[in-house]
Amino acid sequence: MKPTKATEPKGKKPKLVRDSFTIPKDEYAVLDTLKDRATALAHPVKKSELLRAGLKVLAGLPDSALRSALQAVPSIKTGRPKADIAEAVPTVPAKATTKASGKAGRK
Repeated sequence: MKPTKATEPKGKKPKLVRDSFTIPKDEYAVLDTLKDRATALAHPVKKSELLRAGLKVLAGLPDSALRSALQAVPSIKTGRPKADIAEAVPTVPAKATTKASGKAGRK
């Protein structure tokens, strides 16, 4: 028999939303720094947990402090960043095949 746990009435789980966004590299690196700090405090976290904690902090700010925090963040163009030319992988043209050449070996 499997051991049974005393179950408490479960509350309704919040609905989760998946999203993506663009962030400058230097700000993204701050996430790793904060993750390391949290681990040093014996509280390892995920990036999403850091972002959610940041939202809670921002939500608790008075309007003037929120405005100051928002003004300290430069606006960036939304969407996927285009690959830099130096980072672009050179493409090798694929061999052109035709139906005739593809079937030539079959008999």
